[in-house]
Order: sequence, then C-alpha cells, then structure tokens
Amino acid sequence: MWHQERKSGPTFLLYGEQASEDKRGSSQRDMKTKGRSRLRGFSHFQAEVHSPGGHSAAVKESAGAKETARALKAEYCWLLRVDHVFPTPSPNKTGPTKLLGTEAHCRMARKMSINELEDQLLCPICLEVFKEPLMLQCGHSYCKSCVVSLSCDLDRQFLCPVCRQAVDCSSSPPNVTLARVIEALQAMGESNPTQESCPVHHNPLSLFCEPDQEVICGLCGIIGAHRQHKITPVSTVYSRMKEELSVLLTEVQQQKRNLDEHMSKLVNNKIRIANESDVFKWVIRKEFQELHRYIDEEKASFLESTEIKAARLIASIESHVKQTSETLKKLKEVEISLDKLNNESQLDFIRKHGSIISRSELPQLNPLEGTFSAVSFQPGFHQDDIKLTVWKRLHRRVLPAPETLKLDPATAHPLLELSKGNTVVQCGLYQRRDSNPERFDSSNCILANKGFSWGRHYWEVLVGTKSHWRLGIIKGTTSRKGKLSKSPEHGVWLIGLKEGKVYEAFNTARTTLPLKTRPQRIGIYLHYEKGELTFYNADSPNELLSIYTFQAEFQGKLYPIVDMCWHERGTSSLPIVLLTPSMIRHTRSPDRSSDPEEPTKL
Repeated sequence: MWHQERKSGPTFLLYGEQASEDKRGSSQRDMKTKGRSRLRGFSHFQAEVHSPGGHSAAVKESAGAKETARALKAEYCWLLRVDHVFPTPSPNKTGPTKLLGTEAHCRMARKMSINELEDQLLCPICLEVFKEPLMLQCGHSYCKSCVVSLSCDLDRQFLCPVCRQAVDCSSSPPNVTLARVIEALQAMGESNPTQESCPVHHNPLSLFCEPDQEVICGLCGIIGAHRQHKITPVSTVYSRMKEELSVLLTEVQQQKRNLDEHMSKLVNNKIRIANESDVFKWVIRKEFQELHRYIDEEKASFLESTEIKAARLIASIESHVKQTSETLKKLKEVEISLDKLNNESQLDFIRKHGSIISRSELPQLNPLEGTFSAVSFQPGFHQDDIKLTVWKRLHRRVLPAPETLKLDPATAHPLLELSKGNTVVQCGLYQRRDSNPERFDSSNCILANKGFSWGRHYWEVLVGTKSHWRLGIIKGTTSRKGKLSKSPEHGVWLIGLKEGKVYEAFNTARTTLPLKTRPQRIGIYLHYEKGELTFYNADSPNELLSIYTFQAEFQGKLYPIVDMCWHERGTSSLPIVLLTPSMIRHTRSPDRSSDPEEPTKL
C-alpha cells in the first residue's frame, strides 16, 4: 500500500512495506541506520526529498552490485529530464501513478548523490542494472528476465514485489525511456571512464572553487564546505588556465630563445676571445722577436764599437812598439860599437873616436822619451749606463714607422705659402683663396692631408730656430672660422714656443714646460685607443726625450695641425717642415764621435 504525506514545503515521501518470501513484516525505516543491505528475496527503497528550505533528506538505498552501477556515474542533472522514470503513486488510484514534477526532481537531485541515483537504476529483484526493463501497471519497472522468472509466463498475473499489487504481465510494455537513460549513462561512463569523483558525495568533479583553489562536485557547492563560494565550471577554468599556460609557455619559449641567443653570444664571444688571444700571442711573439732582434743588433753594435775602439788603440800601441823596437835595435848596435871601441889601444881608439855618433844625436833615436803616457780604454759609455742607453735607442726604434704626410692647401690660411711638394710652409703675402668650410680664416694654421681615427701614429716636424710656433692635433669637426680655441675641451691639443723663451702646453690651464734645451725637431706620437698624445725632442738620432703627454678620450678623426702664429713683419718668418720618412734619419749604431785621442807619438 502506498502512502503520501505532506510536510511544510513541497516535500514528498515515498516508501513501501517490505514483503519477503516468508511474509515477515519488518519496516524499512528500521534499516535506516544500517546502510545498504542485500535482501535475500526482494527489496524496496524509501526516499525523502525536501525543498532547499532546510528540511532533512535521507535516502535508503538498496544494497547490491554497486560496481556496475558506479560505472554509470554522471551528472545528476540527467534525471531532471526524465520525470517519468521515477513515478509517484496517486493517492486516489491503485493503478498507474502520476509522475513526479520537474521541480520535485530538481530538489531530489540536489539531495541525492550519484551513488544513490545509480541505485534507482537497479532492478529490485536481481539488484543489477535494468536489462530490457518492463513497466508494470503499478508503475514499477523490472528486468524482463526477472519478471519471466517470477511469473513463469508473461500472460499470467502476479503480485508486484514492491507494492504487492496484482498486475497483468501481458499488458506490461517496455520502459523505453528508462532503457535509453541507462544506455545514455552507460555511454557517458564509457566516454569518460577515468573521470574522478568527489570523495564525499561521489559525484563527478565538475566545478572549481576559486577561493580554495579546489576541484569540487556540484553538491560540494550547494550543501558542502564550498557553499557560498565563487564557483566556476571546470571547463571554463580549464580554458582559462590553458590560456594562462599558453601565455606562460610563450614567455618560457621566448626566454628560452633569449637564453639560447645569449648562450650563442657567449660561445661566440668565447671563440672570439680565444681567436683574439691567439692573435695577440702571435703579435707578442713577433714583437719580442723584433725586440730580441733589436737587442741583438744593439749588442752587436756595442761589441763592434768596442772592438773597433780597442783595435785602434792596440794598433796605435803596436805602431809605437815597432818604432821602439827599431830604436832599441839601433841603440844596441851603438852600444856594441862603443864597447868595441872602448877595448881598442890608445892609437886605434884615437883614430876611430871621430867615427862614433855624437851625444847630441842620441835624442833623435828616442822620440818617445819624456812624452809617452799610459792609455786607458774608453768606449764612450759607462757600463752602468748600457741598459739606459739601449732603452733610449729602442724607444725610437719601437715607435711606428713615420707617417707619410703632406700639408693640405685647402685648409691653409690665405697668408701661408707651401713649397717642396706641400711639405714646407711659411708666411708670405696675402693670397685670395676660396672660403670653404675647411679653410682657416683667422688663425694662421694649416692641417695635414691625412687624419687618424684609430691605431698608433708617429711623425716629426722640423721647427728649426723659429721663435714662435704651435704643433699638435685637432678634431676634424672643430670649426676653423674665427679665432681658434686652443684647449682639449674644444678638440685641440697643442704645445708651442712663445717668443723664443717659454714652452707651454695648451691644456685646460696652460702648462709651462721646463725644457733645458731648445729642440729643433719635434716628434709627435699618437696612441688613439690608449688616449695618449706625446711630444718628443727628436734632435738626437738615437733617442727621444719626452716633452709632454696629453691624456684624453679621443673621438672622431684627428688631423695633425701646424700653427705658424702671428708675427711682426720681418720676424719669425722662418719655415716649418713636415718631415717625410726619407728625411727622418735613424742611426742604429752607438755614437762614435767621442773616440779617445790616440797616444802622442814620440
């Protein structure tokens, strides 16, 4: 017998009384706390469905073969679309019952877990998933094979095992809707066999709790620990996270490309450094070979000079020895003659005495008497000064080869005149010339025809006895119109002589140079990368004496400059010569002009 009770709110109660083979009448409610159990004969179920208003809900499920049923896990919303699968008996009829409404099923679905819903798809007789389900007149469904096994014939009437109502099996049609639901759930289970389920409600994990960063099921968000939390479908979160992962992957790939490029640069830099190191090693070996060659040449030169000077002294002494030997021989002959005469008789002694040499003739036979003095070897240098002397000579030799430079007439002030292949400049008469941007119009200057933007360079300028001049370098971009600003800040590096008295360097503040001598030849050495410009006294053919060095960070092209300076008519009009390599004399042997005097002959 079916009963229906209404509590506060839209609540439905379905229950049935147990009927076993021995007709024991034990109430299903007594088994509520015992969980699911398997009955030897028939079983029934009871379900309470409450509205979201707060009423309790409990489901007493049939025990049985749950392994098969759990393979059919799916969203409980499926059952919302098949109201007629779980009919509710009409309180006024004993025949077929009317169906539960969609709203009631929604509330029931919210309270039921997937496992509880799965049990609704189990046959009450065999406790297996319905196979070819038949719907009896009372509204309950059974497997076709179970009905046949109980009634032995579908044409016979038998009592429904659940409601004990007599039904005609011949009028029991197949429950097509229930069969399709089972097929759909089975297909759904097969399409996602590895889907995880909630450990609490055993529902599919289909939602994502944003605050807790956890994957949950639908019931967790309704009645579980995550209610009232911000919840997003797993598919949406998956798409969002996939996009974030794609962005992150793109960044990682970009960083990887950057690191690969950086690694490639490091490897290339390593290879380049190794190659440059090999080049520098080769240069070092070559330079030291050159230095060794220079030193060997200087050593040979010193030895040769010493040998020549010693040979001269020895030859002079040997000449004196020979002359002295000849004189000594004559003296011995005179001695013998005198001894023989001394032994003669008186008459013979008197007769022969007139034939002997007179005493006054003896000094002529001894020219060295009273004038000979000891001679010491003087090579022209002290042994303690050999290293310094060699270093000074090497300093000139290790400089770069002198540059082949000429003066550029396009830059010359109109008063300047050039000669000897544009290597000599001096002040002359004013000449009308084109006023191009390269020409000096106020400063009496001229540039060389060649500029330098890297490397080491050396050249020499002959100033002679000119009493007013300036030499150095200038940046190619420095303005040549108006008065020339003579300072490194304006791209000009100069030294010069003023009125034949004061040497000065045109630094930020002018620096007086304490020169003891007045050089006539100025050597200029530019080391662009090192930022050094050095001026030398190049009068000595064997060594250079440093005058002054500028330290700077050079940029752009630099040109040699000659400033003839302004002078009164008739004064300081001497020329300045830009020396070519052929004019620069390199003497590699020691100075031989200071040989010691030979010993005076007797």
